[in-house]
This record gives sequence, structure tokens and C-alpha cells, in this order.
Amino acid sequence: MKLKDGFLLRHVAGQPVVLPAGANVDFSDMITLNDTGCTLWKCLEQDVGREELIRALLDEYEVDEATAGIAVDAFVQRLKELDLLV
Repeated sequence: MKLKDGFLLRHVAGQPVVLPAGANVDFSDMITLNDTGCTLWKCLEQDVGREELIRALLDEYEVDEATAGIAVDAFVQRLKELDLLV
């Protein structure tokens, strides 16, 4: 899995947000992420699989593998709904 090109991760007022790249940015397309989403987004800038995403959460947070898997699945599903994955 990998993110489509054309989106930038930025921090606005300490909050991670994703914006479409380009000169005419429509802020209604802004996506706000929590820390977990930010971690997963950074991983998805490369071509990674589900296991790598789970491992990233296990390495970053005190969470068990089942909970990390649920979080990964929910995040990936939302990105698919938004058509943000290649």
C-alpha cells in the first residue's frame, strides 16, 4: 500500500493535517490526523504492507498487536474511502 501523490503532511498549530498539494489549495479538503494517523501516514509514504504498519504502531505506542491491527485496518479503510491509496 502506498499513498497517492499530491498530498502533503503538515503541522498546523501543533496538529498534523494533510493538505492537497498545489497552488490552489482547497482547505475544505484538509484531513486532520491524530498521532496514530500521523505515524501511519508517514509509513504509507513508502510502499508498505499491513504488517509493517502494525509494527510501526507497536514500536511507537504501548499497544497490543490486536489493537494495532484494528487501528491499521480502520485507517486503511478510511483512506480507501477517500481514494488516497494507490
